[in-house]
Amino acid sequence: MSSPSTDKVFAGSIPKLYETYLVPLIFEPYAADLVIRLRARPLARVLEIAAGTGVVTRAMASALPESATIVATDLNQAMLDQAAAVGTKRAVEWRQADAMHLPFQDETFDAVVCQFGVMFFPEKPKAFSEVRRVLRSGGTFIFNVWDRIEDNEFADTVTTALESVFPNEPPRFLARTPHGYHDRSQIGRDLAKGGFTNSPRLDTVAARSRAKSPREPAIAYCQGTPLRNEIETRDAARLGEATDVAAEAIAKRFGRGAVDGKIQAHIVTVEADN
Repeated sequence: MSSPSTDKVFAGSIPKLYETYLVPLIFEPYAADLVIRLRARPLARVLEIAAGTGVVTRAMASALPESATIVATDLNQAMLDQAAAVGTKRAVEWRQADAMHLPFQDETFDAVVCQFGVMFFPEKPKAFSEVRRVLRSGGTFIFNVWDRIEDNEFADTVTTALESVFPNEPPRFLARTPHGYHDRSQIGRDLAKGGFTNSPRLDTVAARSRAKSPREPAIAYCQGTPLRNEIETRDAARLGEATDVAAEAIAKRFGRGAVDGKIQAHIVTVEADN
Protein backbone atom coordinates (compact mmCIF):
# COMPACT_ATOMS: atom_id res chain seq x y z
CA MET A 1 0.00 0.00 0.00
CA SER A 2 1.27 3.47 -0.82
CA SER A 3 1.61 6.00 1.99
CA PRO A 4 0.28 9.51 1.36
CA SER A 5 2.43 12.38 2.61
CA THR A 6 -0.27 13.15 5.19
CA ASP A 7 0.56 9.86 6.97
CA LYS A 8 3.59 11.60 8.49
CA VAL A 9 1.89 14.87 9.47
CA PHE A 10 1.28 15.25 13.20
CA ALA A 11 0.20 18.89 13.50
CA GLY A 12 -2.64 21.16 14.62
CA SER A 13 -4.53 19.61 17.52
CA ILE A 14 -3.15 16.10 16.85
CA PRO A 15 -0.11 16.32 19.20
CA LYS A 16 -2.22 17.29 22.24
CA LEU A 17 -4.89 14.66 21.55
CA TYR A 18 -2.17 12.08 20.84
CA GLU A 19 -0.56 12.74 24.21
CA THR A 20 -3.86 12.86 26.10
CA TYR A 21 -5.56 9.82 24.61
CA LEU A 22 -3.22 7.62 22.58
CA VAL A 23 -0.17 7.59 24.86
CA PRO A 24 -1.95 6.00 27.86
CA LEU A 25 -4.07 3.83 25.57
CA ILE A 26 -1.33 1.99 23.66
CA PHE A 27 2.15 3.49 24.08
CA GLU A 28 2.96 3.48 27.80
CA PRO A 29 3.35 -0.30 28.32
CA TYR A 30 5.71 -0.63 25.36
CA ALA A 31 7.72 2.40 26.44
CA ALA A 32 8.34 0.72 29.79
CA ASP A 33 9.31 -2.48 27.98
CA LEU A 34 11.86 -0.70 25.78
CA VAL A 35 13.51 1.03 28.72
CA ILE A 36 13.78 -2.22 30.71
CA ARG A 37 15.59 -3.77 27.74
CA LEU A 38 17.84 -0.74 27.41
CA ARG A 39 18.87 0.14 30.94
CA ALA A 40 21.00 -2.96 31.61
CA ARG A 41 23.47 -1.78 28.95
CA PRO A 42 26.41 0.57 29.54
CA LEU A 43 25.25 3.86 28.07
CA ALA A 44 26.90 7.25 27.80
CA ARG A 45 24.89 8.76 24.95
CA VAL A 46 21.45 7.66 23.68
CA LEU A 47 19.57 8.84 20.59
CA GLU A 48 15.83 8.52 20.24
CA ILE A 49 14.34 8.92 16.77
CA ALA A 50 10.64 9.53 16.05
CA ALA A 51 10.21 10.44 19.72
CA GLY A 52 6.68 11.78 19.25
CA THR A 53 5.38 13.44 22.40
CA GLY A 54 8.08 11.86 24.51
CA VAL A 55 6.60 8.83 26.27
CA VAL A 56 9.83 6.82 25.85
CA THR A 57 11.94 9.91 26.46
CA ARG A 58 10.28 10.44 29.84
CA ALA A 59 10.76 6.79 30.75
CA MET A 60 14.46 6.94 29.82
CA ALA A 61 14.96 10.20 31.73
CA SER A 62 13.57 8.52 34.83
CA ALA A 63 15.26 5.12 34.52
CA LEU A 64 18.66 5.66 32.93
CA PRO A 65 21.68 6.87 34.92
CA GLU A 66 22.12 10.63 35.23
CA SER A 67 25.41 10.21 33.39
CA ALA A 68 23.63 9.04 30.23
CA THR A 69 22.95 11.90 27.80
CA ILE A 70 19.60 11.64 25.98
CA VAL A 71 18.96 13.26 22.60
CA ALA A 72 15.33 12.99 21.45
CA THR A 73 14.37 13.79 17.85
CA ASP A 74 11.26 13.82 15.69
CA LEU A 75 10.38 14.91 12.18
CA ASN A 76 7.45 16.99 13.47
CA GLN A 77 8.39 20.01 15.55
CA ALA A 78 4.82 20.21 16.89
CA MET A 79 5.25 16.79 18.53
CA LEU A 80 8.53 17.86 20.14
CA ASP A 81 6.89 21.05 21.39
CA GLN A 82 4.22 18.94 23.08
CA ALA A 83 6.89 16.64 24.54
CA ALA A 84 8.84 19.58 25.91
CA ALA A 85 5.65 21.06 27.37
CA VAL A 86 4.99 17.85 29.31
CA GLY A 87 8.63 17.83 30.40
CA THR A 88 11.06 15.22 31.70
CA LYS A 89 12.55 14.37 35.07
CA ARG A 90 15.94 15.67 33.95
CA ALA A 91 17.42 17.57 31.06
CA VAL A 92 16.95 16.13 27.57
CA GLU A 93 18.13 17.61 24.27
CA TRP A 94 15.10 17.97 21.98
CA ARG A 95 15.97 18.31 18.30
CA GLN A 96 13.93 18.31 15.11
CA ALA A 97 15.46 15.77 12.72
CA ASP A 98 14.56 13.51 9.82
CA ALA A 99 15.50 9.89 10.50
CA MET A 100 16.37 9.54 6.82
CA HIS A 101 19.16 12.12 7.23
CA LEU A 102 20.31 12.20 10.85
CA PRO A 103 22.28 15.37 11.66
CA PHE A 104 24.92 13.62 13.77
CA GLN A 105 28.48 12.51 13.22
CA ASP A 106 29.43 8.87 12.69
CA GLU A 107 29.68 6.58 15.73
CA THR A 108 28.21 9.10 18.16
CA PHE A 109 25.76 7.00 20.20
CA ASP A 110 25.84 3.85 22.33
CA ALA A 111 22.18 3.13 21.58
CA VAL A 112 19.48 4.29 19.22
CA VAL A 113 15.87 3.82 20.30
CA CYS A 114 12.68 4.15 18.27
CA GLN A 115 9.16 3.50 19.50
CA PHE A 116 6.60 2.86 16.75
CA GLY A 117 8.28 5.19 14.28
CA VAL A 118 10.01 2.85 11.85
CA MET A 119 6.72 2.16 10.06
CA PHE A 120 6.61 5.80 8.92
CA PHE A 121 10.05 5.81 7.29
CA PRO A 122 9.66 5.93 3.49
CA GLU A 123 12.83 3.88 2.88
CA LYS A 124 13.49 1.55 5.81
CA PRO A 125 16.97 0.35 4.69
CA LYS A 126 18.06 3.97 4.23
CA ALA A 127 16.84 4.91 7.71
CA PHE A 128 18.53 1.82 9.16
CA SER A 129 21.78 2.76 7.44
CA GLU A 130 21.62 6.15 9.14
CA VAL A 131 21.10 4.45 12.50
CA ARG A 132 24.05 2.15 11.83
CA ARG A 133 26.21 5.11 10.86
CA VAL A 134 25.63 7.04 14.10
CA LEU A 135 25.97 3.95 16.32
CA ARG A 136 29.31 3.15 17.88
CA SER A 137 30.73 -0.33 17.25
CA GLY A 138 28.99 -2.72 19.60
CA GLY A 139 26.11 -0.28 20.09
CA THR A 140 22.46 -1.30 20.15
CA PHE A 141 19.50 -0.40 17.98
CA ILE A 142 16.21 -1.23 19.67
CA PHE A 143 12.79 -0.46 18.23
CA ASN A 144 9.26 -1.73 18.13
CA VAL A 145 6.60 -1.99 15.44
CA TRP A 146 2.95 -2.89 15.67
CA ASP A 147 1.91 -6.38 14.63
CA ARG A 148 -0.84 -6.84 12.04
CA ILE A 149 -3.98 -4.82 12.64
CA GLU A 150 -6.09 -7.92 13.36
CA ASP A 151 -4.03 -8.43 16.53
CA ASN A 152 -4.71 -4.84 17.66
CA GLU A 153 -8.39 -4.84 18.41
CA PHE A 154 -9.33 -1.17 18.83
CA ALA A 155 -7.43 -0.11 15.70
CA ASP A 156 -9.04 -2.93 13.72
CA THR A 157 -12.52 -2.03 14.98
CA VAL A 158 -12.09 1.66 14.12
CA THR A 159 -10.78 0.87 10.63
CA THR A 160 -13.69 -1.45 9.87
CA ALA A 161 -16.24 1.01 11.28
CA LEU A 162 -15.08 3.86 9.05
CA GLU A 163 -15.85 1.78 5.96
CA SER A 164 -19.52 2.62 6.59
CA VAL A 165 -18.81 6.36 6.73
CA PHE A 166 -16.74 6.49 3.54
CA PRO A 167 -17.73 3.34 1.61
CA ASN A 168 -16.28 4.54 -1.70
CA GLU A 169 -12.89 5.38 -0.24
CA PRO A 170 -12.44 3.92 3.26
CA PRO A 171 -9.66 5.54 5.31
CA ARG A 172 -6.90 2.95 5.63
CA PHE A 173 -4.18 4.88 7.46
CA LEU A 174 -4.07 2.53 10.48
CA ALA A 175 -3.78 -0.64 8.40
CA ARG A 176 -1.48 0.95 5.82
CA THR A 177 1.12 2.63 8.02
CA PRO A 178 1.13 1.92 11.79
CA HIS A 179 0.19 -1.73 11.17
CA GLY A 180 1.76 -2.07 7.74
CA TYR A 181 5.29 -3.16 8.68
CA HIS A 182 5.05 -6.34 10.71
CA ASP A 183 6.62 -9.05 8.54
CA ARG A 184 9.53 -10.39 10.58
CA SER A 185 11.51 -11.60 7.56
CA GLN A 186 11.14 -8.23 5.83
CA ILE A 187 12.39 -6.41 8.92
CA GLY A 188 15.45 -8.66 9.00
CA ARG A 189 16.16 -8.10 5.30
CA ASP A 190 15.83 -4.33 5.66
CA LEU A 191 18.22 -4.26 8.62
CA ALA A 192 20.76 -6.25 6.61
CA LYS A 193 20.40 -3.84 3.68
CA GLY A 194 20.98 -1.02 6.15
CA GLY A 195 24.33 -2.47 7.17
CA PHE A 196 23.51 -4.53 10.26
CA THR A 197 25.42 -7.78 9.82
CA ASN A 198 24.29 -9.32 13.11
CA SER A 199 20.97 -11.13 13.22
CA PRO A 200 18.24 -9.21 15.05
CA ARG A 201 16.30 -10.56 18.00
CA LEU A 202 12.55 -10.21 17.52
CA ASP A 203 10.15 -10.67 20.42
CA THR A 204 6.39 -10.54 19.91
CA VAL A 205 4.74 -9.01 22.97
CA ALA A 206 1.00 -8.76 23.61
CA ALA A 207 -0.46 -6.28 26.06
CA ARG A 208 -3.83 -4.79 26.96
CA SER A 209 -5.25 -1.47 25.85
CA ARG A 210 -7.68 0.01 28.39
CA ALA A 211 -9.89 3.09 28.45
CA LYS A 212 -12.68 4.45 30.64
CA SER A 213 -15.17 4.49 27.77
CA PRO A 214 -15.50 3.50 24.09
CA ARG A 215 -15.26 7.15 23.12
CA GLU A 216 -11.68 7.52 24.35
CA PRO A 217 -10.10 5.11 21.80
CA ALA A 218 -12.38 6.54 19.10
CA ILE A 219 -11.03 10.05 19.77
CA ALA A 220 -7.50 8.69 20.10
CA TYR A 221 -7.47 7.11 16.65
CA CYS A 222 -9.83 9.38 14.69
CA GLN A 223 -8.57 12.70 16.02
CA GLY A 224 -5.16 12.04 17.58
CA THR A 225 -3.40 10.38 14.63
CA PRO A 226 -2.96 11.17 10.90
CA LEU A 227 -6.16 9.16 10.38
CA ARG A 228 -7.72 12.55 11.09
CA ASN A 229 -5.98 13.98 8.03
CA GLU A 230 -7.42 11.18 5.92
CA ILE A 231 -10.96 11.72 7.26
CA GLU A 232 -10.81 15.48 6.80
CA THR A 233 -9.46 15.12 3.26
CA ARG A 234 -12.62 13.19 2.41
CA ASP A 235 -15.01 15.54 4.28
CA ALA A 236 -13.82 17.72 7.16
CA ALA A 237 -17.41 18.23 8.30
CA ARG A 238 -17.75 14.51 9.04
CA LEU A 239 -14.91 14.15 11.59
CA GLY A 240 -17.39 14.19 14.48
CA GLU A 241 -19.64 11.66 12.74
CA ALA A 242 -16.67 9.38 12.02
CA THR A 243 -15.62 9.55 15.68
CA ASP A 244 -19.17 8.74 16.79
CA VAL A 245 -19.37 5.75 14.45
CA ALA A 246 -16.02 4.45 15.70
CA ALA A 247 -17.11 4.87 19.33
CA GLU A 248 -20.35 2.98 18.69
CA ALA A 249 -18.47 0.12 16.99
CA ILE A 250 -16.12 -0.16 19.97
CA ALA A 251 -19.10 -0.10 22.36
CA LYS A 252 -20.83 -2.90 20.46
CA ARG A 253 -17.71 -5.09 20.53
CA PHE A 254 -16.27 -4.31 23.97
CA GLY A 255 -19.15 -2.86 26.02
CA ARG A 256 -20.39 0.59 26.95
CA GLY A 257 -18.42 1.05 30.15
CA ALA A 258 -14.68 0.67 30.58
CA VAL A 259 -13.19 -1.14 27.57
CA ASP A 260 -10.24 -3.51 27.26
CA GLY A 261 -8.69 -4.72 24.00
CA LYS A 262 -5.65 -6.64 22.85
CA ILE A 263 -2.60 -4.89 21.42
CA GLN A 264 0.46 -6.64 20.03
CA ALA A 265 3.87 -5.55 18.77
CA HIS A 266 7.28 -6.84 17.72
CA ILE A 267 10.31 -5.62 19.69
CA VAL A 268 13.50 -5.71 17.62
CA THR A 269 17.02 -5.59 19.07
CA VAL A 270 20.15 -5.65 16.94
CA GLU A 271 23.77 -5.01 17.81
CA ALA A 272 26.14 -3.06 15.59
CA ASP A 273 29.12 -5.22 14.73
CA ASN A 274 32.47 -4.41 16.33
